[in-house]
Amino acid sequence: MKRIAVLTSGGDAPGMNPALRAVVRTAVAHGLEIFGIQRGYQGLIDGELSPMDARSVSGIIHHGGTILRTARCPDFKHAEGRARAADRLRRLEIEGLVVIGGDGSYRGAYELWRDHGTACVGIPGTIDNDIGGTEYTIGFDTALNTAVEAIDRLRDTAASHDRIFFVEVMGRHSGFIAMYSGLAGGAEGILVPETKTEISVLVAALREASARGKKSMIVIVAEGDDAGNAFDIARQVADSSEFKDVRVSVLGHLQRGGTPTAFDRVLAARMGVAAVEALLTGASNTMMVLENNAIARKPITEAWETRNLFDPDLFRMNSLLSV
Repeated sequence: MKRIAVLTSGGDAPGMNPALRAVVRTAVAHGLEIFGIQRGYQGLIDGELSPMDARSVSGIIHHGGTILRTARCPDFKHAEGRARAADRLRRLEIEGLVVIGGDGSYRGAYELWRDHGTACVGIPGTIDNDIGGTEYTIGFDTALNTAVEAIDRLRDTAASHDRIFFVEVMGRHSGFIAMYSGLAGGAEGILVPETKTEISVLVAALREASARGKKSMIVIVAEGDDAGNAFDIARQVADSSEFKDVRVSVLGHLQRGGTPTAFDRVLAARMGVAAVEALLTGASNTMMVLENNAIARKPITEAWETRNLFDPDLFRMNSLLSV
C-alpha cells in the first residue's frame, strides 16, 4: 500500500482533529502518501481531495471540530453516488480509506467496501458514545465534561432561587451523556432513552427529595427521552405537582465544541496510529475499538449490530448519592 486517504463524517466531535493528526503523521512515518478529503463523503464524490503532510496537521491537537469539515451526503446513500466515490479513489490510486465518524459514517464505509472492495478502517468519533463494540468513542469525554461544567453553574442559580432545573443534554438514542453527567453533577433525576419515563415516578422522587430538606434540584434529560424534551417534561411536572417554579436549560451544540480533553486526545492518538497500521496489514471493513483499555479491531458491522450500553446499576448509585 502506497497511498491512502482520510475523511471526517457525520456530527463533529472534539478529538477529531487529534485523530486526523495521528492518521496523517503515522502515514508519513510509514512512507505513505495521504490525502485529506474535505466535507466527508460529499467531498469524496465531488473530488475535494488534497495531499497532506506532517505540517498540514500542525497546531490542531487542541482544537475542537474538524479542519477537514463534515457534511451530510444524501448522494452516498445511493449506489450511483458510492460508485462515483469509489471511481474517484481508483483514479487517484488511493488504496485505503480511514473514516472518522459515527454510526452513519461507518455504514457508508461498509457499503463502499461491500459494493466496490474499498479497504476502509473506521475510527469512532461521536459524542454520544453509542458505537457498538467499543467502550468509549472519541469526543464523549469532552462533551461529558462540558455538560458537567454547565450543570455545576446551573446548580449555583438553582440553589440561589430554590428552583428545579431541567437540563437537556444530547443523546437521541443513547443516554451516556445524561447518565454520566447526572451522576457527576449530583442530579436528583436522570431521564434517558434506554428506560421508560413515568412523570408520576419523577414527581414522587422530587417530593421525597423536598421532604428531606432539598430546596433546589437538578433533573438531567437526554434529548431522546420517551416522555419528550426537557420543556415537555418540565411542563408535565409543573402541571401535575406543586413544583411550579421550574426552569429549563438546553445545552445543545455547546457540547460538541471546545478543546478536547486529555483522555480524548490520547484515545484519538492511539486509534489514529492503529487505523493506519491496520490498513498496512491488509485489514478492511474494520473499526478501531477500546476494549479493556487496549486498542483492538472489530468488524465495522458490530458498530450497529451491537449496542454500547451503560451499567443500569448507575441509576441505583445515583439514587443513593442524591439524598
